[in-house]
Amino acid sequence: MTNLLVELQTEELPPKALRKLSEAFAEGVRKSLADAHFLADSSVATAYGAPRRLAVHITDVLAKSPDETFRQKLVPVKVGIGADGQATPALVKKMAALGINCAVTDLERVDDGKNEQLYYEGVRQGVELASGLQHALEYAVKHLPIPKVMTYQLADGVTTVSFVRPVRHLTALLGTEIVPVELFGLKSGRLTRGHRFHTSEPIAIENADSYVEQMKAAFVMPCYDERRAVIEAELKRRAAALDAEAIMPEDLLEEVTALTEWPVIYESQFESEFLAVPQECLILTMQLNQKYFALEDRSGKLMNRFLLVSQLIAKDGGKAISEGNARVVRARLADAKFFYDQDRMHTLESRVEGLRHVVYHNKLGSQYERMLRVRRIAAAAAALLGANKTEADRAAMLAKADLRTLMVGEFPELQGIMGEYYAENDKESKDVALAIREHYQPRYAGDALPSTSVSLAVALADKLETLIGLFGIGQLPTGEKDPFALRRHALGVLRMLIEKELDVSLPALIDAAWEAEKDVAGVVDNRQELLTFFADRLRVMLRERGATAQEADAVLAKRLDKLADIPKRIGAVRAFMDLPEAEALTAANKRIGNILKKVEGEVSEKIDPALLQEAAEKNLFEELRAVEPAAEALYAEGRFEDMLVTIAALRSPVDAFFETVMVNAEDPALRANRLALLKRLYGVMNAVAEISRLAK
Repeated sequence: MTNLLVELQTEELPPKALRKLSEAFAEGVRKSLADAHFLADSSVATAYGAPRRLAVHITDVLAKSPDETFRQKLVPVKVGIGADGQATPALVKKMAALGINCAVTDLERVDDGKNEQLYYEGVRQGVELASGLQHALEYAVKHLPIPKVMTYQLADGVTTVSFVRPVRHLTALLGTEIVPVELFGLKSGRLTRGHRFHTSEPIAIENADSYVEQMKAAFVMPCYDERRAVIEAELKRRAAALDAEAIMPEDLLEEVTALTEWPVIYESQFESEFLAVPQECLILTMQLNQKYFALEDRSGKLMNRFLLVSQLIAKDGGKAISEGNARVVRARLADAKFFYDQDRMHTLESRVEGLRHVVYHNKLGSQYERMLRVRRIAAAAAALLGANKTEADRAAMLAKADLRTLMVGEFPELQGIMGEYYAENDKESKDVALAIREHYQPRYAGDALPSTSVSLAVALADKLETLIGLFGIGQLPTGEKDPFALRRHALGVLRMLIEKELDVSLPALIDAAWEAEKDVAGVVDNRQELLTFFADRLRVMLRERGATAQEADAVLAKRLDKLADIPKRIGAVRAFMDLPEAEALTAANKRIGNILKKVEGEVSEKIDPALLQEAAEKNLFEELRAVEPAAEALYAEGRFEDMLVTIAALRSPVDAFFETVMVNAEDPALRANRLALLKRLYGVMNAVAEISRLAK
């Protein structure tokens, strides 16, 4: 066994897709060769991806696949063998198609219960790696997650092919030997190209294992993760030298890693006067437009210095690169300052009218019309939360006004953020300004929640209006498709209710949203479907936070209006299941539930002590009466775990009851009284959660 290297040397690949492309290419080649039995169990595939190349290195590859025994079903005997005992044309054709050459007498006859079938058992000869690799390359290329295909003409001036980018060299080596394959009009060899600017001549790869070192000698670092690690470490080192910290968002690190073959870090700066612009604007300008890494001082304040990732080793130490980038960023920041200065010449309130010209949804009207609905919902939410209704209303009115500003028009990512700055400039109250920023929260999983009651009221209103409106016009998520991020909005509402421990009914909030939305033409009442949607999202949330399916089902079976105590209920159920009495009580609870379901009509909870005859039912009644007051008090205090511990004392009397008492007695009065006892017991046992759902 020998190691294999395959490389496609291309024109610049799309940076945002490079990691996925390189991993998919390597996996496609590996999988295809493994399926064709060219690899050993010990084989390891390593993906390489750089701006101008996709490559894979695989250890322990066979030069020829092993011979394989195989057994092939052919045709029924009556179809394949004629009356003369010779092969029919149908059998001859089938065998020829499968490459089988043998006498009819060499075929095996097998009765499958319906017909007698002809089988061939033989040995399939192994094939050379060239054949297997040719198929593997075609398979890998076909299954690449290419964001946008490019069509280009081959060197013959006639043939056109489609790929992510034009391929210039194809390298395929098994050890030191070239594996003869073809792709995109190229025959494989050992030649490739190094760094676009620091090398000029093609490079001959000596063997599969020398690839990385030879590429590094040509100023190309082919390993994607290694390049990223080098960039991240060097950014931290250079920042520390300036007594600063580099702002390194994940997506920016990924992009610059995909843009550079040989990363080199340089420092540059801009005029301090630009620091008067909100730092979010400056950071976003540097990141989105120029791929720069902004720097913060130890207090978290933005500095007028930044780091940039180049792939040029400058002879002057980077002076020209630094000065050139300073000139470029100066123009960008000047634009940002202009937008900021111009925007502050008009109040947010003066921009609200302009929302009439911003379409929200063709069936739900403009952003202005939506704003009016959000105001109504925010007022209702504020009342339920005990928040300042005047400020909630004001914040809801101004929340989307920054959509009409120059800054947000240039950088949509700053909506809400700029709204807060402009509200502060307009001398709005602190809570109103903060709510304008925070009403978008949480924007994603793990994002911070709104921090004040006013912000919470507006954030709930904004998300609920989106949900009730889009559900009302039938725009529900389907499968993986969720173009309006309704799942994210629902999870945001749930997180606010639960993590902020809001004593607010979710159905009440949804009803308030419906009252604001119901007069929109074409919107239908879909509140029940929306509640089911919330329940499904809540179940997913609980599972992601460690609850078992049974624990989540037990708690959610209560159909709780107020969700703030769900984490405590989950914790109480989990603790209850650790008690020695839990298994017997959950089984008994399930039995009681099944009994009550079979009863026709309403079961009363009124128990007549005079009708209690058996010692076991009398004892259960007395024990239940003794436990109920403490259990109810603990429940009222929210001490769910202690409550479930209290009802664990009922295990013995419950067991005794079912051992000696016949519930369905012939006497109707006696039967009704026993059912009443069970219903009352069932209510106490299931106050925290439907514990029958925990039964094994």
